[in-house]
Amino acid sequence: MRLLLLGFGTVGQGLAELLLQKTSILKEKYGLDLQVVGIADMLKGSITNTAGIDLSAAIDKIKNGKLLTELGGAFGGSALAMVESVNADMMVEMTYTDIKSGEPATSHIRAALKKGMHVTTTNKGPMALFYHDLAKLAKANKAKFFYEGTVMSGTPLLNLIRETLAGCQVIEIKGILNGTTNYILTRMEEGMSYEAALKQAQELGYAEAVPDADVLGWDALAKVTILANTVFGADRKPGDFPCKGITEITSSAISDARSRGKRFKLIGRVWREGDQVKGSVNPQEVDLSHPLAGIMGATNAVTITTDAMGEVTIIGPGAGRIQTGYSALVDIIAAGGAR
Repeated sequence: MRLLLLGFGTVGQGLAELLLQKTSILKEKYGLDLQVVGIADMLKGSITNTAGIDLSAAIDKIKNGKLLTELGGAFGGSALAMVESVNADMMVEMTYTDIKSGEPATSHIRAALKKGMHVTTTNKGPMALFYHDLAKLAKANKAKFFYEGTVMSGTPLLNLIRETLAGCQVIEIKGILNGTTNYILTRMEEGMSYEAALKQAQELGYAEAVPDADVLGWDALAKVTILANTVFGADRKPGDFPCKGITEITSSAISDARSRGKRFKLIGRVWREGDQVKGSVNPQEVDLSHPLAGIMGATNAVTITTDAMGEVTIIGPGAGRIQTGYSALVDIIAAGGAR
């Protein structure tokens, strides 16, 4: 099974490490012999090799501050040109997220699907903006389209709903979809100011230098939109739902909530109200007795309310190189027909 990796940053390298670590089990348990025949990265270089790229050497080059092109097989075109010209069975789209346009990831995905190439993406932009169009394109070209890593990283929320809870009607999905804000609120409850907690989150790599996507709720909003469209069958855009972040929450408000047996969490919520699918992102006071209240630090958690099973809560990492890389690996295994 020949793979194209678009993006060789944190997630791409995490996936590459997993492919190396799990070569034997992928062959023995799933019958998969995986070869990466192309890697495209706008900063680290782009290379192709029809015989398979040496992933160990590729990782070493990046860790030593080198370019992938030093391995040979330099590809002079864009990532889109690689998708259009290189013969592969599946593309793994892991480029940067642009929630306003969904580009360049959406163009990459469209090009791959038009060729009948299977696709998995960890990129929230295309899924929040163009999911239904991409799903139709995949079906028309008999290609498989996966996106587990777009919500909760490697924690299998979407697979849980699609497979393990198959047959259940999902009434509501509610939870902590952004680890950065959860980390900040945890530190504030411990006595830190918002500014100090944000700075620490940035130092630990949880928050970007410009943290707006996290603290203003935009990242969680993209995930709410993906859930609305993929689970509830809606056709909505991020701007269709109200969104408020954590920037106005004060230390005194957190202390007051705690004195009343509650704890602030930034909650993303999707639910069905009659024939309408609704969604929102906003800080909420959660009862300390609720499973979501106990989720501290950079962890994510979601409670799924169903007709047959009642409430099911799933907890796990919402970010991380190996964790998000794992979500792509799960989708690769699924595309290979091994599960």
